[in-house]
Amino acid sequence: MSFQPIIPISGIGGWNFLQSTYDKQLDSFSKSPVLQRDTEYFEENIGNVKTVDDLVNDRRLLSVALGAFGLEDQVDFKGLVKKVLQEGSTADDALAGKLGDDRWVSFTETFGFGPGETVKTGDAAAMKNLSEIYKVQSFETAVGEQDNSMRVAMYSQREIQVLAEDGTSTDTKWFNVMGQPAIREMFEIALGLPTSMGQADLDTQLVNFKDRAKAMFGTDDISVFAEPENMERLVNVYLARSEIAEFNASNSAGATALMLLQS
Repeated sequence: MSFQPIIPISGIGGWNFLQSTYDKQLDSFSKSPVLQRDTEYFEENIGNVKTVDDLVNDRRLLSVALGAFGLEDQVDFKGLVKKVLQEGSTADDALAGKLGDDRWVSFTETFGFGPGETVKTGDAAAMKNLSEIYKVQSFETAVGEQDNSMRVAMYSQREIQVLAEDGTSTDTKWFNVMGQPAIREMFEIALGLPTSMGQADLDTQLVNFKDRAKAMFGTDDISVFAEPENMERLVNVYLARSEIAEFNASNSAGATALMLLQS
C-alpha cells in the first residue's frame, strides 16, 4: 500500500502538524512505486517529444505534464489540451488566456509549442524539475482527498509566494488571483467575500478584493505576502473560516434531517 498523508485533525491544528511533518511525509509519499515509475518514465521519454501530438497521444507523459499544474483531471480532454498547446499564450485570443485559469497559461509556456516559441521538452533540467513538481502536486492531491482546505492552503501558500515576488503591478497580481481557482478560494474565504461575487464584472471584483485586503492587512499590495507572518495570517484565517463554514453547513444539514424526521 502506498503512503497516505497523515492529518490527525482539521483546521489550524492539523495544518501545523502537516507543516511540521511535511518533509518526511512528502519523502515517504514520493517513494510510492507508482509515482516513481511515472516520474521516471516522464524524465526518460519527454526529451523525445517534438510535437504537440507526441505529448497528447502519450497518456503517461500527459498525465505527469498536466498533473504538475494540478490539471490532472483534464487528461481525457485531449482536444482542449492540444489546442492550448498549439496556440501558446502570447496572442490575445489564445485559448489558454480565455479559460479563466492561469494554470493553463503556465502549462503551455512550460512546453513552448506555441507560434514563435521554442520547444522546451529537450531541456532535461527543466523537465526534471517539472517531474519533481508533479510529486508535490500529487502529494497535495492526496492531502486534498482527506481535507480539501489543506490542499488549497498548501497550493496557495506556494503560488502566492511566487506571485508576491513576480514584479508585476498590484492589479495584475489580483487578476492572477482571480484566474486561479485555489488561490481565489483562499482569498475569498479569508477576506469574507461571497463566491457569488464571481458573477460580477472583473473590475468590480478587483475593487472588492483590494478593499477587503486593505481592511484586513492595511494594504492591497499582494507583495506583502512575501513576508512569512502575513502569509501565516492569511492561511490561518482561511483555515479557521473554512472550518467554521463546514461546521455550520454540517449543523444546518443535521437540523434539516431532524426536521424531516419529525414532520
